[in-house]
Amino acid sequence: MSARKCLVYLVKHRKLWAHFRRNVTTWSPVGAAFNAKPHRRLDLFEKNGLFGVPELTCPAGFQVASKTALKNTELLLGRACSSSQGVETVECFDQLSDGLCKVADLADFIKVAHPDPAYREAAEKTCIEIGTVVENLNTDIELCKSLKNLLDDPKAVAQLDSDTRRVAELFMFDFEISGIHLDDKLRKEAVSLHVKLLDLNNEFLVGSHMPNRIAKSAIPDHLHVHFANEGSFIQIGGLHADSPDDLLREIAYRIYLYPNSDLMECLEELLKCRYKLAKLVGYETYGHRALKGTMAKTPETVMSFLQLLTDKLSDRYGLLCVFKGTLRNVCFFHLLRCGWRCSLRRYNIEPSLYSPYLSLGACMDGLNNLFSQLYGVSLMSEPPGAGEVWSDDVRKLAVVHETEGLLGYIYCDFFHRRDKPNQDCHFTIRGGRWSQETGQYQLPVVVLMLSLPHPTKSAPTLLTPGMMENLFHEMGHAMHSMLGRTRYQHVTGTRCATDFAEVPSILMEYFATDYRVISQFARHYETGQPLPQSMVARLCESKKVCGAADTQLQIFYAALDQIYHGKPQNRSTTDILKEMQEKFYGLPYTPNTAWQLRFSHLIGYGAKYYSYLMSRAVASMVWKQCFVQDPLNRDMGERYRREMLAHGGAKEPMLMVEGMLQRRPTIEDFVDALVSELNPNFETFFLDSES
Repeated sequence: MSARKCLVYLVKHRKLWAHFRRNVTTWSPVGAAFNAKPHRRLDLFEKNGLFGVPELTCPAGFQVASKTALKNTELLLGRACSSSQGVETVECFDQLSDGLCKVADLADFIKVAHPDPAYREAAEKTCIEIGTVVENLNTDIELCKSLKNLLDDPKAVAQLDSDTRRVAELFMFDFEISGIHLDDKLRKEAVSLHVKLLDLNNEFLVGSHMPNRIAKSAIPDHLHVHFANEGSFIQIGGLHADSPDDLLREIAYRIYLYPNSDLMECLEELLKCRYKLAKLVGYETYGHRALKGTMAKTPETVMSFLQLLTDKLSDRYGLLCVFKGTLRNVCFFHLLRCGWRCSLRRYNIEPSLYSPYLSLGACMDGLNNLFSQLYGVSLMSEPPGAGEVWSDDVRKLAVVHETEGLLGYIYCDFFHRRDKPNQDCHFTIRGGRWSQETGQYQLPVVVLMLSLPHPTKSAPTLLTPGMMENLFHEMGHAMHSMLGRTRYQHVTGTRCATDFAEVPSILMEYFATDYRVISQFARHYETGQPLPQSMVARLCESKKVCGAADTQLQIFYAALDQIYHGKPQNRSTTDILKEMQEKFYGLPYTPNTAWQLRFSHLIGYGAKYYSYLMSRAVASMVWKQCFVQDPLNRDMGERYRREMLAHGGAKEPMLMVEGMLQRRPTIEDFVDALVSELNPNFETFFLDSES
């Protein structure tokens, strides 16, 4: 190489290194861990199991872990049935539950997330095995009698602290909804229905995510590139609702939602079994059974909430009138697409303009700063051991409090990979609890799953505003688990009423769209320039363009869920969908489609899909009353932890809300909170005019 070429080479690479070094030094250790590829240390002698569980170094380890858990269950079962009436009984029940949950919850995650089919299959078998044992325990007369004797003794109950008493009552509730009070024949029927529902739930979940296929010849050639190829067929695995191509959206909508007769039969059998089980154990409908212990309490309250919200939106925005009068031939996903494009034009919103300011590392820095200021908590990157994680790109975070020390671990499975579910979610792997056996607190372990793009050679992973909000949302669930510190794992973190469990995660979305929070971390990954305040304001306002329509759509979903889990209608689920869509959304049903077969939330949120709306209402009230003036206020953060996050499910959900708001909200308060969310912020227009 000539001297001149050598000099050019050195100058060029010195500039590149200076650019790289300048960017890296702006990231904290946790930010750098997510903006750079992980470096695994090679240790040929180290051999960990998944999540550090020694048995899980191979798929067969699930059988070993399951066998150990079941053996311990037998020992604890004897202790639970013979323990003296008091707190020891409840502790024994919780220990029994913890032993089974530590295997079942881990397996429940691995069966959907592990890239190796052998691990997924082994985990699935473990889920079924443990699930069957749990159902049998829930109908074990001697076990129930031990707990009932405690709760029927006023003197013994008076000596229990409030958390122990509530956990005892929750365990008893599990017995009651499983039919413990029935005679032998009916109790066996209840167990049989539970087992059957496990299979039906799994069948529907798998089927609801399966793509539909159609011959290539039936689709215009220029659209083939948008779908997966399968020989002479193409697979359609989604609605493509954000595509600007009208024909592409219509084809995807009609093919993806085309009815599958086997899945239709599965759903209708599933709903029949749920109703039959609810009636068998003494409830009017499955909805009544599912809603006991929630903020709403009954299906009647849920439907009143949904109808009142519909009426308020209709009075204010005339939604149903507009839909029925002018949009008879438009599918609602087309309407949402039109509204989305309208918001882009009106507010000049283009996700790619925001992404350079929202590198994954920067967003993790933002979360770290937020938690530090609100709770005195730091996120610390920790290298996992060999075999501890299921994919090389999984990051491990230790959650550390400034005075309490280590609170738990969060495994971050953030990046897209083949066969990974394309769904953002939170999994509890191990619940927190005070362990009488060790005299220490059992640290919670959770997984956050996203589906983000991988970093490239020239840029870190860059998030759209929607991805960033989803990250904050899921981290809200994780911190609920970390900050709970409950005495019993049965009520740890997110193991609480469904319509309360979403409050901490939705509240995080408010922090994610507040400029005072965003300004602390949103920097252009190349220039270091901060994200302009006017862009954040426009983004917030753009959501209100279709806000009312989106809320009405959620009302329709929630109402459909309630009707499906009410009294039998003696008609098809599609006929019910047609009626509820007309009543609560106004747009006509598209012939030969069955959207309900893609409504996978019917499994995990059966009769409780309304929870998103009610949780959003509570989160809105907490934000406006407690954080809108100062989102980084430490005193308010401590109060939020003390009143809402610390208890998990160990306290009535409405009492936690009341403690935070210092008043007991009504259904009308919830509705007003949701409607007020749609009010325009005229400050946005001033910011735009200034910029």
